[in-house]
Amino acid sequence: MSFSATQVGIQVFAPYVQVVTQRSQEDLKSVYEENRHRIYSLAFWMTDNEVTAEEVSARVFSRAFSSRVKLKAETFDRYLISELRELSPIGILTLEKPVVATKNVAGNTKRVHLERAVVQIPATERMAFLLHDVEGYDHARIAKTLGITEDESKQAVFQARLLVRELVAEMI
Repeated sequence: MSFSATQVGIQVFAPYVQVVTQRSQEDLKSVYEENRHRIYSLAFWMTDNEVTAEEVSARVFSRAFSSRVKLKAETFDRYLISELRELSPIGILTLEKPVVATKNVAGNTKRVHLERAVVQIPATERMAFLLHDVEGYDHARIAKTLGITEDESKQAVFQARLLVRELVAEMI
């Protein structure tokens, strides 16, 4: 007998959730499918480890499914940030001096260089960068999610972009 990833995902969470009976399994399955890729990929980029990302994702969904709040993207984001704060300091900007890219990297960049550079960015700047440039969040939503100001969100994304360029330049 084989199970799809969705069936296994929901079945893993169901025993830990007291309120599953109050919500239909179809609703939970739908919410899970809408959010699972985003939550896992953000967890992976923040931890740079597949197993840890899966554990973080499982804890995020367990907390969300057991809560009595409305299950929407912001709910999962809040729980994700809470879980990630256990692993790294998110919410404090750490890049104090401006980073200046010294080399043009446009034509020579490989995906692996970008991936290695992204995971080297400090936690808050990395999360702001991922939320803005990858997930398409606006600065107001990023600020609310991370507990920083909109100006700090803009600064974090800008600094992260510059640092990615600098790190990639060092690799090629």
